[in-house]
Amino acid sequence: MFDRRREHRNRTYLGSQIAFNNRWSTIDGLVRNMSQSGARIEFADAVFVPDEFELVIPLKGHSRRARIVWREAKALGISFLDPDDGKVIPIEVARRIRKLKAERDMLAQRVRDLSEPGI
Repeated sequence: MFDRRREHRNRTYLGSQIAFNNRWSTIDGLVRNMSQSGARIEFADAVFVPDEFELVIPLKGHSRRARIVWREAKALGISFLDPDDGKVIPIEVARRIRKLKAERDMLAQRVRDLSEPGI
């Protein structure tokens, strides 16, 4: 098999979660190899995963956006969408930031609705 990766992937055995739908949906998986730009994730059963999601690795406290490059019934090859700049944000902080942004957007919409003339 021809390997098109730009970087060497290190073998790993890390529990992970695929999180999507604003983290309301998760699927447990196992990261089998990983580099700065991507990873291979394996699952116990065949799964359906959206094209883009968040990969969460609780043991390392990592959470990164990813896109599927290839898929098999029980495995995925992914590439990370965000650059790995060495800054790791704890999962709880990322969840809080996402919640606050959603609240901000909701409040901004409410202000626009109340500011419209004729209401």
